Amino acid sequence: MPWFLWLLAAAALGAAEFFTLTLVFGLLAGAALVAAVVAGVGVGLLGQLLALGAAAAAGLVLVRPVALRHMAQQPFIRDGSDALIGKRAEVVQEVTATRGLVKLAGEEWSARALDESHVIPVGALVDVMEIEGATAIVYPRELLP
Repeated sequence: MPWFLWLLAAAALGAAEFFTLTLVFGLLAGAALVAAVVAGVGVGLLGQLLALGAAAAAGLVLVRPVALRHMAQQPFIRDGSDALIGKRAEVVQEVTATRGLVKLAGEEWSARALDESHVIPVGALVDVMEIEGATAIVYPRELLP
C-alpha cells in the first residue's frame, strides 16, 4: 500500500478524533502514521499491517488508560479563602488564642493563634494554617523565647 494512503487514513482518523475526543481515533491515527513510515521505507503490505497493529495495540493498551486516568483527575486549585492557607501574614494587633489582627493578602483579617499558649507580637510574621469563617488561624514563622 502506498505511504500517502496511510497518511490520508491518519488524517481521516485525526479528524474523527477531533469530533469524538475518545482518544481511540487519535491513537489509531498515530498507528497509521507508523504504517506510513514503514511503507515509506519500502516494507511490504504485511509488514505495514503488522506495524499498524502493533502501534494500535500499544496505544490502546498502554497509552489510553494512562491518558484517561490523567484526564479524570480534577486539577488542584484552591480558591476563595482556601487559597490563603499557607500564605504569610503580618501581625497588626497582638494575636492570642482568642483574638488578634493580621494583614493577609493586602487585607486585615481577624486572627487567632493555632497554639493556645502563643502570644504573637505586632510586626511578627505568621503562616496561615486554617481559615475558619472570617478568622485566620495562624502560627508564628519564628518562635521567640
